[in-house]
Amino acid sequence: QIDALIAAGQKGHEKERAAIAGDAEFLRRIYLDLAGLTPSPDETRAFLADPDKAKREKVIDKLLASPAYARRMTWHFDVVLMERHADKKVPRAAWEEYLRSSFAENKPYDAFARELLAADGIDPKTRPAAKFYLDRDFEPNLVTKDVARVFLGRNLQCAQCHDHPLIDAYKQSEYFGILAFLNRTYLFPNANDAKAVLAEKADGEVNFVSVFDKAKKQNTTLPRVMTGKLFEEPKLEKGKEYKVAPAKDVRPVPQYSRREKLAAAMTSAENPYFSRAGANRLWALMLGRGIVHPVDLDHAANPPSHPELLDLLAKEFAARKFDVKALLREIALSETYQRSSELPAGSDEPPPERYLAGLLKPLSAEQLAFAAAQATGPIAKDPAMTTPPANAAGVVPTFRNMFGGQPGLPDHGTTTNLDQTLFLKFGGAVRSLIAPRGGSLADRMMKATDPNAAAEDLFLSLYSRLPTAEEKQDVAAAIKATPDRAAAIQELIWACLASSEFRFNH
Repeated sequence: QIDALIAAGQKGHEKERAAIAGDAEFLRRIYLDLAGLTPSPDETRAFLADPDKAKREKVIDKLLASPAYARRMTWHFDVVLMERHADKKVPRAAWEEYLRSSFAENKPYDAFARELLAADGIDPKTRPAAKFYLDRDFEPNLVTKDVARVFLGRNLQCAQCHDHPLIDAYKQSEYFGILAFLNRTYLFPNANDAKAVLAEKADGEVNFVSVFDKAKKQNTTLPRVMTGKLFEEPKLEKGKEYKVAPAKDVRPVPQYSRREKLAAAMTSAENPYFSRAGANRLWALMLGRGIVHPVDLDHAANPPSHPELLDLLAKEFAARKFDVKALLREIALSETYQRSSELPAGSDEPPPERYLAGLLKPLSAEQLAFAAAQATGPIAKDPAMTTPPANAAGVVPTFRNMFGGQPGLPDHGTTTNLDQTLFLKFGGAVRSLIAPRGGSLADRMMKATDPNAAAEDLFLSLYSRLPTAEEKQDVAAAIKATPDRAAAIQELIWACLASSEFRFNH
């Protein structure tokens, strides 16, 4: 169904599309997408030699069941949800463990979202889920904007002061409908306390005026998600508005919590935007761009490239009880996902939204760090990928600082600058990875008596493919060109590590 809907209405699709990727290209792609790193040389050799026609399906299932999958999704959704905001009130280790365990148990996406949106930080066991709120200092407008972007695929920031001037569908009333769930909530005892939790008042309405309204008409709204139903509030007897009344140094607890209604409203079957935005994000994770692209600008003037496909994915995602692994598996099994990035000879570069070929995807900061550590270190002996490469922990923070996006902004991984180039060429973290040590790639190449074997180890480790005959000759020539064999080998590893072939998933 995915492939049929991609081809539908595209004249010349069969002639213009790329062939299915070869085994080496597919294997590197699926490992990076589902495990966040590259396969070991041994795994690549075994896969290339395996005649089993079902081997691609088997490796997809193996990766989805592996600890590496949960680790990969932890990095990805940390960036999606927190956008590299500084750690303030919830320690990073606790947050990452919450994410890891959620994806390891394949927690339904709607249940995961409800935990984040309902968390208040009171119970130490569930406090990590409150990081989405707490580490934004629960600034109501920031939280409103990010809830809409992440969970609805709609960037309503410009609708705070007026209806969006460029997007007719984004109304000020929708922005304040979401804000109305949140405007009574605040940090207790205060925003500066590292152990702060969420508290809520029993009253407080949202009022708004469009800056373009010369009459300055005051508007108000009850809580609602987009154009959904308004949440009518119970009428409480005066003096009985609170379960715990506000007092000095006392966290108030209202009888009726608006914020508690947000999680259910956001994930309700009556809100089609939730499953649509979630399915679109998972498609973008695998394909490199959303069916609606950017993923947080879903509106009629920016329509999906394949509306029937997005409807199908959203419908199936909800019908399968928001099973993230199931949706990723279906996408990975499609020919659309498995197309080569190399177009037929003589073809012009097609628009990316046609999905005629595999799109080049820059590795995220975390993928780049872990893949570099995996490729340059000792050959992995852990087929379940339970533990990350031993040399990864020391370099991940450095790679995040260099290749991660700006805090508070979507991290597309597409920013390149001179600092990154200099880092790859001269950075201590990179040089530490390529240095020879027991069992490392450099160490193995130093000990190889056959230059062809050294070349194969280099290319299998860095590119997950065998070298061509010309590449073998180039490696042998580079090693022979200098009496300093160690220096030559390290330069070869560095050249591959800094290349576009390594820095992109293709």
